Amino acid sequence: MVAPPDNDVIWARSLHHSHNGSPGLGGVSIGVQDAEILAVTGPRGSGKTTLLHCLSGRLVPEQGEVWFNSVPVHTMAPRVREQLRRERFGWIASDPELVPELTVWENAALPLLLRGVSHRAARKAATEWLERLDIAALAKQRPHALLQAQRQRVSVARALAAQPTVIFADEPTATLHRADRTQVLRTLTTAARSHGITVVLATHDAEIAALADRTVALLDGRRVATGTLPAEPEAEGRAACSLSV
Repeated sequence: MVAPPDNDVIWARSLHHSHNGSPGLGGVSIGVQDAEILAVTGPRGSGKTTLLHCLSGRLVPEQGEVWFNSVPVHTMAPRVREQLRRERFGWIASDPELVPELTVWENAALPLLLRGVSHRAARKAATEWLERLDIAALAKQRPHALLQAQRQRVSVARALAAQPTVIFADEPTATLHRADRTQVLRTLTTAARSHGITVVLATHDAEIAALADRTVALLDGRRVATGTLPAEPEAEGRAACSLSV
């Protein structure tokens, strides 16, 4: 194995992975510096989600290496990887992964509670981020009573409340209207910069990618120059904007 650069909090080399025989990643190498916001761009099916899953330890690549703070993630035992994800990583998906039986504040505080943080401290941290995302008034509601945009804000609050080293955000605003996208992304990027959190953001939206410090483009599971990416179909973009929240 080759030791990663000292200034990269996340470093991966020659990642290969396939899905049921279809290639997902074909030799992708990438480095993410401490406190950097990196956008991984590309059309749907380009390998963005697979890359984020490999970098975050949710998925072990078939070939290649993934390092976090100079520690190899790809060789970790499953229990150790799970602990790493719980204690050092935050995850924001395009569709909020909330626990339906828990209230809003309990969902936002869940990573802290799983770490053994006291009930009072976890609730305080979660409530602070719910307030910043303008949903503190819904703290005692359950996910089924929330609109889509509100549920997504809860998932952002959950990721930030845990004080992670790295947040992986996989198309975090794909189902939101423009106004909701703006607020969610502003909160996420502002918090990341003020708290020194590294963010790896997967998106096919050029406006969202422009908020990042740097952009890496994928096409068919490989890194390419940004100028070689095909344009997203206009109809698809209009459909995404018309989704109800």
